Amino acid sequence: MAAAPRISNDFLHVRPDWLALRTEEVIEPDLPIVDPHHHLWDRAGDRYLLPELMADIASGHNVVATVFVEARVMYRADGPEELRSLGETEFVNGVAAMSASGGYGTTRACAGIVGKIDLRIGSRAKGILEQHIARAGGRFRGIRNGSAWHKEGIKATTANPPPELLLDRSFREGFAVLSKLGLSFDAWLLHTQIDELTDLARAFPDTTIVMDHVGGPIGIGSYVGKRQEVFEHWRKSLQALARCSNVNVKIGGLGMHLFGFEFHADPQPPLSRSLAEAWKPYVETCIEAFGAERCMFESNFPVDKGSCSYLALWNAFKRIAANHSAAEKKALFSGTASRIYRLDV
Repeated sequence: MAAAPRISNDFLHVRPDWLALRTEEVIEPDLPIVDPHHHLWDRAGDRYLLPELMADIASGHNVVATVFVEARVMYRADGPEELRSLGETEFVNGVAAMSASGGYGTTRACAGIVGKIDLRIGSRAKGILEQHIARAGGRFRGIRNGSAWHKEGIKATTANPPPELLLDRSFREGFAVLSKLGLSFDAWLLHTQIDELTDLARAFPDTTIVMDHVGGPIGIGSYVGKRQEVFEHWRKSLQALARCSNVNVKIGGLGMHLFGFEFHADPQPPLSRSLAEAWKPYVETCIEAFGAERCMFESNFPVDKGSCSYLALWNAFKRIAANHSAAEKKALFSGTASRIYRLDV
């Protein structure tokens, strides 16, 4: 019997024995996929590095490339605080070089890198971003400053961002540098904060923005039992955001505890049919608002691995997208991600 799930900082622990209890056939195994959002880390009792990533990819889907998104890992142990995140970029570029050797399979892992600096340093961000670019082997594509914050203390990140980060004057001074360097911005926030992102997108129409994890509609804490109410609030804010043509959305992250789905509590892991049924309203709303050409499916592994397998996750997305045209499916599974992160795949 698989051990009961444990939750730390509202992140579900991965249980390989539980995930191994069920499997299924891969749907459309030849469909090319660019996974535009995964992490790597080596923490106490929790390792997810290139071998673990490639083992998940080896479950059968045709993942041709991936994008690493900052996870506050491998920071330099000393030196100026604002330069320590260079360690993460150097680490991931090394992993990307390992993958590019071909010795770990045909997938080009970490072909794009989304790093992190604190944009509240204002105009000084330019020089530091240039250092990240220089250390990334031509792979650095943008940054993420997680801004997920809630007055109830609901946790959606291991970081501790302040309230209204996206509205902060010094943050916006740093944000203004991104377009000059050809870099994008990944936004991670909660559904109660989407309007702040809309304000930012309107203020900087020339900067490419990617909203992660469908904008974080909350399903825990005081929001338990209020799924439809949250959905309507989220949809209204999402539709307003979609009118900003510089914003794109990552569809995924729905396996996180934050969303309030309880698959992790079941005796066996979910099959893709169950995932597709639960996730379909969020997926379809995003595609309807943004269009397939501004949407991209993501794994958010290993975070979502606490709820489902890599195989079942991509099968679920394929089930939901089954009635879309070939052009739309190409955009959703690889085209949008390749364009936004400038990947040659």
